[in-house]
Amino acid sequence: MTTKPTTPATPAKPCCAASRAGSSIAAVSEQPSSPSLLESESAAVPPRRAMVQLPAATFLMGTDYARSNPGDGEGPVRPVSLAPFSIDVYPVTNADFAAFVEATGYVTEAECFGTSFVFQGQIPDERYEEMVEDTLAAAPWWCLVRGACWRAPEGPGSSIDTRMTHPVVHVSWNDAMAYAAWSGAALPTEAQWEYAARGGLEQKLYPWGDELAPRGRHLCNVWQGEFPAQDTGEDGFAGTSPVDAFPPNGHGLYSVTGNTWEWCADFWSTGFSDAPSQDPQGPAHGTARVMKGGSFLCHASYCNRYRPAARTMNTPDSAASNIGFRCARPAG
Repeated sequence: MTTKPTTPATPAKPCCAASRAGSSIAAVSEQPSSPSLLESESAAVPPRRAMVQLPAATFLMGTDYARSNPGDGEGPVRPVSLAPFSIDVYPVTNADFAAFVEATGYVTEAECFGTSFVFQGQIPDERYEEMVEDTLAAAPWWCLVRGACWRAPEGPGSSIDTRMTHPVVHVSWNDAMAYAAWSGAALPTEAQWEYAARGGLEQKLYPWGDELAPRGRHLCNVWQGEFPAQDTGEDGFAGTSPVDAFPPNGHGLYSVTGNTWEWCADFWSTGFSDAPSQDPQGPAHGTARVMKGGSFLCHASYCNRYRPAARTMNTPDSAASNIGFRCARPAG
């Protein structure tokens, strides 16, 4: 019988964030350790990834959108000033992450634990009982699958061979930080991420305006149909898509809404001030990290977090089939 673990306090409607915290499934008895990046950093030169350089700017961060999720802390709208920085044009792909692992021998936390979370619709019906070891009580469509990891996104028998240009998934915040350090970059702060994702538009719901699918045209990879039972894939995809499958925003960034959640550097917090802020970094301490952008599982009927202002969080050791990241660098 599948047990249903408790989960920590999270934003309302936790369809987005499968958390390892509270899982009753133990890690493997002997977790393999990843080699020190300092010991292996000379193994290969990190590949150059396309980045957009953004000048110093002030923008209105957050939103007072009436349909935002209670508890997410999207507001109030406040002016935020940022120093110049660069940010990846694309999320880190399977090909990018494979190069990192090849160069360093890094082992992800999902591989160390031996399990990761997979959305129920990605698991073949005939293999469900065989593969699923646990589910989340608050969101039973999140299934803990032994053997699921970045190399096998849906568990044993799956692979990334035909998805090298898709965003890497099943990476924890700690994994993302390790990749960023190897590449000479960092994770973006929430403020940097949101400013970049807005694409130069002020207080619009989406990176392209206020309508999700203008004239019926899909501009990001989110859920169509009835969540969580059926994704019709009207946007062309059920699951992740290539990072360049949809047009870029006004700053030239691809895949900033939908597709996969992206880790940010900040610890999670709510209750922001509306006072002006310069290069906010988030609180100094916390138990969870911010994620931005939504994923292919987001749907208006349940979770409408596929907006630049939207936010959620997860513990830094958690991973799932809809969580990825991109990197940023300060100017100079």
